[in-house]
Amino acid sequence: MAGARNSKGFFESDGSGIDDIVVRINRCAAVVRGGRRFSFGALVVAGDRKGKVGVGYGKSKEVPSAVEKGRKNATQAIKRVKLVGGTIPHRVVGRCGASHVVLVPASPGTGVIAGSSVRAVLELAGVHDCLTKSFGSNNPRNLVGATLAGLMEMLSRDDVEELRGVRLAS
Repeated sequence: MAGARNSKGFFESDGSGIDDIVVRINRCAAVVRGGRRFSFGALVVAGDRKGKVGVGYGKSKEVPSAVEKGRKNATQAIKRVKLVGGTIPHRVVGRCGASHVVLVPASPGTGVIAGSSVRAVLELAGVHDCLTKSFGSNNPRNLVGATLAGLMEMLSRDDVEELRGVRLAS
């Protein structure tokens, strides 16, 4: 792995400006004749903190290679998020599996009020002020997916004007 962890524990790649956070590492055991054979899955979120974020999941027999595969998958899956200043444009509900995440815009200085899985996605997307609430399953993989789905559903002011075919007054 090229690069190093910074003071906050985020991995900084060499020059690309994309950080990543390992949200969860899952361990799976297969019982074989000689004992247990372990494999690992790593849920990784990658983003540039300026409106781009992606999620990846990597599996391997060792943790470092699982994390690296997850990071590679996350950087390949990066998508653009529509932001207004340091917050989101409007209230949105994201759904993935049995998880629902409600994202609500907040005034400057509020910070990101969220659990660790949702916070990872919002921080790497560049959201500085947001209120969240999760309902249903608290599975980190579903929470991350629901947060990303909510961010992808958002519409900017220009998108709404184009959809309605009108020009809104400022």
